[in-house]
Amino acid sequence: MRRAIRDNALGLCFLLLFLLSLAGQSVSGLAAFNEEQVAQGGAPISWAAYVTSSDFGVDVAENWQSEYLQFFLYILITVWLVQRGSPESKDPGEEGQESDADQKVGRHAGADSPAWARAGGWRLTLFSHSLGAVMGLIFLLSWLAQSVAGVAAYDAERLSRLEDPVGWTAYVTSAEFWNRTLQNWQSEFLAVASMVLLAVFLRERGSPQSKKVGDPHAAPAPGR
Repeated sequence: MRRAIRDNALGLCFLLLFLLSLAGQSVSGLAAFNEEQVAQGGAPISWAAYVTSSDFGVDVAENWQSEYLQFFLYILITVWLVQRGSPESKDPGEEGQESDADQKVGRHAGADSPAWARAGGWRLTLFSHSLGAVMGLIFLLSWLAQSVAGVAAYDAERLSRLEDPVGWTAYVTSAEFWNRTLQNWQSEFLAVASMVLLAVFLRERGSPQSKKVGDPHAAPAPGR
């Protein structure tokens, strides 16, 4: 058990942080929601009612979709674009999907390679792009969840003002939807750009996301 925890400590740590922050969001979000409800002459709701509401759903989903969009695009773009000296990038001249020998697929696969890396045809093609495909699928599903929960919350607000509700198509083409969406996207893109560029000149000793402290700025990351 100790070895399993140690070998998976990074993933477990972030899953725990995710659950704690999600729980914290539900508590603070409920407090803010009920405060607004009371201010408008309404009755407060329970925690269970809040976490199953469209208001909570849209707040969660819009963050998830922006995060998965960030990773989906980063996975694909770094195949073809490089940043000299950044540990987040391949070296100039290594752009592209690389050779079968470099990727250890087909006849170049080792005995311990995944079975589909040794296979050919559609299985190899699917496995070769499985990470990007799954990240892209999660992005699309969370974007859809955001839009569905968002239109429900938006219509509920309109009805409280005695205004007519709008449909899903009208909502996802509205300024309200894209204002919320682009607020998240721009922050994700800025964070990635900052990591890529700052890692050229700055260091974090012992981190695999950083070059060695003594590496020249223009040098590739270790193992590149």
